[in-house]
Amino acid sequence: MPDLLHFEDFAPGQSYDLGSVQVSKEDIIEFASEFDPQDFHLNEDAGRNSMLGGLAASGWHTASLVMRLLATGLLNKSTGRGSPGISKLKWQKPVSPGDILTAVAEVLETKDLRSKPDLGLVFVRVTATNQSGTQVILWENPILFQKRQADQ
Repeated sequence: MPDLLHFEDFAPGQSYDLGSVQVSKEDIIEFASEFDPQDFHLNEDAGRNSMLGGLAASGWHTASLVMRLLATGLLNKSTGRGSPGISKLKWQKPVSPGDILTAVAEVLETKDLRSKPDLGLVFVRVTATNQSGTQVILWENPILFQKRQADQ
């Protein structure tokens, strides 16, 4: 198994391909039924009559799908220790049944932590586009990563 990515392995400008996932009508309705039961996420007619223009995934569903890609494409291959929160989140375009989302994480900044010398913060921008290349979601957040050796 290759070495896990540590804080020292990240630098501004790096990007990581996180892979792709296809969204089905059934997935959209199932997620919305449990977590965001608004008509335009549950019913095609209601979706067509909304500003979304058709049945569309909940923004929370889109974020969850992209989070899965971030976890399997980067975090599970690293010493990631969680995040103190999301700084920015934008749902930019509706996600429709059949869409294929492809995600990328870009390193914006890294920061040593004086209070926790064994950890560092990596600020990332995560984006996903659909099969047409249209960006559908963007978020930015810091992620804690273990260092190889604590600062002396």
